[in-house]
Amino acid sequence: MGVPGPESTIPGEDTFSHRIPGPGASAGEFCRGWKIYTMPRSLSGGMHLESLLERTMYATRWLLAPLYLGLSLALIMLGIKFFEQVLHVFPMVLNMSEADLVLVILSMIDMALVGGLIVMVMFSGYENFVSRLDSVDTKDGLDWLGKMDSGSLKNKVAVSIVAISSIHLLQVFMDAKNVQNDKIMWYVILHLTFVLSAFCMGFLDQVTRKNAPPNRPVPTNQA
Repeated sequence: MGVPGPESTIPGEDTFSHRIPGPGASAGEFCRGWKIYTMPRSLSGGMHLESLLERTMYATRWLLAPLYLGLSLALIMLGIKFFEQVLHVFPMVLNMSEADLVLVILSMIDMALVGGLIVMVMFSGYENFVSRLDSVDTKDGLDWLGKMDSGSLKNKVAVSIVAISSIHLLQVFMDAKNVQNDKIMWYVILHLTFVLSAFCMGFLDQVTRKNAPPNRPVPTNQA
């Protein structure tokens, strides 16, 4: 059996050819022969299948985009309830007691904190898990865009939940005469649970960053 020529192929294999300089060739000259590299078609097909699978899995991240867009609808609903409460309370503000007015204001602050939490999750989650917001001008004031990794996002969400829980607990204390003592106890326990969870998450995040390999860049929490 002869050696396959430059244009020959071996059954069951993909053939790749590469022209190399001959032994006596001068600069810019090439030999007339070809150096043949062969790869089994099964291996080549497996690589193509793996590449297709990885690209498909990577593209499925866009399924999260409608979810983050749906959070904007939650903002709209929250805004409707906010201004509904304002329009309901404003005509009666002169006849309200100070304690009742404080309760209403605390409720409005609670909704504002929830709105900020929604915005933070919507934008940071999109940037971390879908795509960067390259078309958004950071001069609008959201300087934390692109600076929060997934760990920082979890910590910020935990802190926001603690703040919302604090406002809610303050509302309960302001209206303690109408709330049973056992319910107040459970409110306090639940709030302390949120505080302890946020503290543990922050501590574990600091330990993870401190023990990160030196050759691996550690994301900074600048938000």
